[in-house]
Amino acid sequence: MQSSKKKIIIGMSGGVDSSVAAGLLIEQGFELIGITIKTYNYDDVGGTTEGDKSCCSLEGINDARIIANQFNFPHYVLDFTEVFGKNIIDNFIDEYMHGRTPNPCVVCNRKIKWEELIKKGMQLGADFISMGHYAKVNFDNSSGRYFISKGKDLNKDQSYMLWNLSQSSLSKTIFPIGDLTKDETRKIAERMNLKTAHKGESFEICFITDNNYERFLKHKNPDLEKKVAHGKTEMNGRIIGEHSGFPFYTIGQRKGIGVALPKPVYVTEINYKENKIVIGKEEDLLATTLFASQLNLQKYDSLKDGKFLDTKIRYKDFAATALVTQIDGTGDGNGKIKIEFKTPKRSITPGQSVVFYEGDDLVGGAIIDETLK
Repeated sequence: MQSSKKKIIIGMSGGVDSSVAAGLLIEQGFELIGITIKTYNYDDVGGTTEGDKSCCSLEGINDARIIANQFNFPHYVLDFTEVFGKNIIDNFIDEYMHGRTPNPCVVCNRKIKWEELIKKGMQLGADFISMGHYAKVNFDNSSGRYFISKGKDLNKDQSYMLWNLSQSSLSKTIFPIGDLTKDETRKIAERMNLKTAHKGESFEICFITDNNYERFLKHKNPDLEKKVAHGKTEMNGRIIGEHSGFPFYTIGQRKGIGVALPKPVYVTEINYKENKIVIGKEEDLLATTLFASQLNLQKYDSLKDGKFLDTKIRYKDFAATALVTQIDGTGDGNGKIKIEFKTPKRSITPGQSVVFYEGDDLVGGAIIDETLK
């Protein structure tokens, strides 16, 4: 994209990817405004600040400011703790308390990193928003729709996490490093002499700095452990033991179940109403059909006629062919979808995202609700 001095909001985590994205945009002649968002207070989430490498850490904020100063563009830290707490943290807790395993980054990308940031950016006169994501934005002239495609580096591709972005958000989005590999990004960072050139990756959820979900849930609800202790563990219709509380388990979990059996067993179902987990053999984790809601479509505006697409049920999943059929609502966040796999999938987990592709193009995604064997 050629610049006529367009103003861009660049989301800065303080990592090498957003740093290089900023540098490339500067080289192309854009006018940048750097923004780093503060999403939580350490006292509110517990854990430890030691070694915190999340995208919203104090170290990240400082590194982002250093990069902005190096390229001589303004940098602001915006306090989003209230809106983040309401839309992301509260939702995360609610999902676990209903026996589901959420992916808060998917919700954060839509509601916070794009919608809220775009709102602030427009107030500052920005034309576009940019992020250091390994993905691409395309536009189909015939349909008039924007959609994400996979980044060049398939090992770092982040399209799965971006399925929930709206057409409005996509129309304002630029991904400067979508055509780069991670190695190429680091080499550019070295050429630009960036402090972040060899900075490590951030993997954990930002507001759980120690990556301990159980500790976090107990911190947010001090009476939780007492309320859910001594839950029942069921296998083949019989109660065979007790567990420490349904929120502390997820579908497919093998370790820490609390029963000793001669063969491996896995959590196959979580019943939050009865504080019960059901365990079974590995084959009990297999299912061919799932139903999902909160459907968001990108490449097409409807899938009511059904379409065979490459489908993933988690970020690191290998895509498998499935018949994807919209069964209710629209494709802008309130629809429902049925997905039928040609071969059974393992550990389909309520609360996680199911995302479907046509080649490298992201067609859409939804939140998994239930499965059929």
